[in-house]
Amino acid sequence: MDFLEKYGINIKNKELLLEALTHSSYSNEHDCNNYERLEFLGDAILEAITSEYFYLNTTEKEGAMSKIRASYVCENALAYYSKQIGIDKHIRVGNGQLSNINDTIIADCFESVLAVIFLECGFDVAKKYIYETVIPSIEDKKDFLDDYKSKLQEMVQTDKKSLEYEVISESGPAHDKTFEVVVKIDDIVYGKGIGKSKKDAEQKAALDAMNKCAK
Repeated sequence: MDFLEKYGINIKNKELLLEALTHSSYSNEHDCNNYERLEFLGDAILEAITSEYFYLNTTEKEGAMSKIRASYVCENALAYYSKQIGIDKHIRVGNGQLSNINDTIIADCFESVLAVIFLECGFDVAKKYIYETVIPSIEDKKDFLDDYKSKLQEMVQTDKKSLEYEVISESGPAHDKTFEVVVKIDDIVYGKGIGKSKKDAEQKAALDAMNKCAK
């Protein structure tokens, strides 16, 4: 677990870092703590640091800043940062989850690891870490929000077919829900998506449908 060394960060409490990398499927099998509480804290720290960045570096109004910030702390973005750092290679999941360490889990671990950095090293170190891992994507205007729903809508309209999104399951506590959505074309399920918000799950379902339609 040396993925933080390149940022000059040394976490002495290895057990806490291991907890930040532990999915609930693993903790249920091994009777240990998982990353969910740390993720909750990391989410708040990430919001504070990125909010300050946009306040200091833009002249946008509140609504615009919120929209821009959301695009850089969405699930796709957090999963990207995690993979760039190397967090994804150290995540512990249960046997039933081994073949499905998805972007939702990888994104969650970005926030839980950030919480560990904050708790062990303080806010200034956490802020420096975010400025090295997240802010470059903001400054490069990297696009994490591909609008697959609009693209699928255009495909469907060409064939004059009906399109519908349906939430088929919700799981997790109120502050950390996971949604599973299917997209139907003429009442036939063409795609399925899982995300931390209905919007994110719908985008993934649309992408899944587009990939199947292209085959």
